[in-house]
Amino acid sequence: MFWLSSADETAPALPAAWLIGTGEQPRNLPERSLLRQAVARRVLARQLGLPEHAVALAHEPAGRPLIAAPRGAGIWLSLATRAGLVAVGLAHGPVGVDVEQIVPGGEAALDLLHPQERRMLQSLPHAARPVRFAQLWSAKEAYVKALGTGFARAPESFRIVLDDAGGFTVRDPGRDGTATGQSRIIENGGHEGMAAAFVVIG
Repeated sequence: MFWLSSADETAPALPAAWLIGTGEQPRNLPERSLLRQAVARRVLARQLGLPEHAVALAHEPAGRPLIAAPRGAGIWLSLATRAGLVAVGLAHGPVGVDVEQIVPGGEAALDLLHPQERRMLQSLPHAARPVRFAQLWSAKEAYVKALGTGFARAPESFRIVLDDAGGFTVRDPGRDGTATGQSRIIENGGHEGMAAAFVVIG
């Protein structure tokens, strides 16, 4: 799995995630959507060796983005935007990507976490909780994006297990198979205090 930071970079293989600081500050959902789509088209055009006008995006009825053109690319797509940072995830199977701001001193929404996640978070020093919560929440969002359900799936019904190397595993009693991902803290590019997560369902 590869992390990249420029829309002009191509990944040597998939899966890969691009975390791109745009310098933009979209004010509402339509502006965020336009920014995501513009960045995603540029990433895909470079990755596929096509002009940008040859790339078109659409959405499934439940909202998951998909590549409408070129047809038959065999690539799954996931997108996220937060504070002008755009995340683009590409893989050869269901994929989810998310970014969340770390809010120092913020209160974690403990009731939205799996009981074991909640206990883990409460065992940490207060100052360490915002970073860990952002990692958990971005991983949860990435996972439900990969499922294609969004949070029609209760976030407390499955568990994220983070490891010390930046990886995580999803423990989901409602689903066969495995899902693993990568978590990353971003502290540069004008986006200090951001947690990103990328997950592929295998």
